[in-house]
Order: sequence, then structure tokens, then C-alpha cells
Amino acid sequence: MEIITTDLAAEPLGHYSQAIVHNGLVYVSGQLPIDPNDPSMFLETVEDQTLQTLKNLQAVLEAANSDKSLVLKSTVYISDISIWAQVNQVYASFFGDHRPARSAVPTKNLPKGYLVEIDVIATQK
Repeated sequence: MEIITTDLAAEPLGHYSQAIVHNGLVYVSGQLPIDPNDPSMFLETVEDQTLQTLKNLQAVLEAANSDKSLVLKSTVYISDISIWAQVNQVYASFFGDHRPARSAVPTKNLPKGYLVEIDVIATQK
């Protein structure tokens, strides 16, 4: 088992790793829309928050010798189901033709008032 850490994604807010690799699978912890270059900046729109979350996921995947095209499953936590269309649009643009299995979980309160959090399971290259 290997613990993955990168400065190109936001630091964890608690006692967990950015990702764990085991037997060629990458388990990426829930990523939030935190800019690793300016963690105090709060992105206002759901689109900006979703894109930053996906950028953080990509950085962690790359640190684990993987990438977005190797994502098998994602779980998207959203603070309000009414924002799903905007989240889905950014998500679809980010993944392009790749369509990993996905669950959407409405969650009343996410850390620090964020609107979206995403975790993924992927394979390594």
C-alpha cells in the first residue's frame, strides 16, 4: 500500500491521505474546491467549484501514476440537488468521451460551506 501526496492539490482538511494505491488501484479521497495556491480563496460559483475540485482530482491521480481517463468510479457529493445540471455540465466537459461509473449524493452540509466534493477510484497506468 502506498500513500499519495502532492502539493498540486489541496492539503487534506483532516486525518486522511489524498489517495492510497493498492494492487494497481488508486483510491482518491474526497476533493474539495480548494485552490492549492491560495487555500483561503472561496470560489463563488458551482461551476468554478466543480472545475477546481476536478483539477485537484487530476493532480492527485497524476501523482499516483494515473489520470482522468483511468477513472473507474466517481462519487459526487453536492450540497443541493438543484445545482446538479451545472455540476454535470462541468463534469462532462472535463471527462469528455470517458464515462466512469458515477453516483450523485445530495449532502446537506459539506466542509467550509462548499457546494461540491468528489472522490474517485481509478487504475494506474
